[in-house]
Amino acid sequence: MSRDKNLPLTETVYYILLAVMEPAHGYLIMQKVEELSGGQVRMAAGTLYGAIENLLKQKLLQPVASEDSRRKVYVISEKGKEILRLDYARMMHMIEATKAILK
Repeated sequence: MSRDKNLPLTETVYYILLAVMEPAHGYLIMQKVEELSGGQVRMAAGTLYGAIENLLKQKLLQPVASEDSRRKVYVISEKGKEILRLDYARMMHMIEATKAILK
């Protein structure tokens, strides 16, 4: 089986996809990414919005309607969930292989 062209995800993209399992606007996504990563990943607004644009083009995110016209809200797409699951499985395989060797 060949690997999907979207894999492996970068650490930042992985956390962004996790952060938008529920609809979120940009600032909330930045907060969630920092929280989920235990403070290891902090993004500037420009970095986040560049990543969001790429994820929209790849159809891993989708915009959703917002009550606040000043804020754009995003949620993970079904394709995004599948890519996230595939990358999770890839990393779990790497962890198991490493455990077997390092013991």
